[in-house]
Amino acid sequence: MAGEQKKSPPSEERLAREAWAPLFELIQEQMRHFPALAAEFELSPVQAHVLRMLGCGPQPMSALADYLSCDASNVTGLVDRLEGRGLMERRSAEHDRRVKMLCLTEAGRALRQRLQERMSEPPEVIVALSSQEKCSLRDILSQAMERLAAQKAQGRSGREDGAAEEAREG
Repeated sequence: MAGEQKKSPPSEERLAREAWAPLFELIQEQMRHFPALAAEFELSPVQAHVLRMLGCGPQPMSALADYLSCDASNVTGLVDRLEGRGLMERRSAEHDRRVKMLCLTEAGRALRQRLQERMSEPPEVIVALSSQEKCSLRDILSQAMERLAAQKAQGRSGREDGAAEEAREG
């Protein structure tokens, strides 16, 4: 086969980008439906994210502000509305009574559970995959989440840390 060039295997970086791009697009497509999903529960999208975050247990208002990437003063109105619906309450932290902890109420936990169940419904494009494909996808994404958890445990949160580590090793 004269004149035909042998293709070199894709680089690890290119493979990673090829794997991430369709996953990102799928997530983006699903997130377009998130405001309507939150509205099913009479929540704004931000309120739905707050309920999801508080499922990990009581959090200081400052942690919520960090999660939402805003100033703590901007969180007050959001918390007021959720508290007004009986979904959360503020409590003084045991270690420092000046720190206000946000806690889900029983009604908040019940609504969060229903919201989580609804958010866990897979999109049709996932349902349409074969059982083997769904198992492969589950296993691969589970491995990625395990690596993310390990990075968080080590105090690393992203790609820049991995790139810095590779640069030191190289």
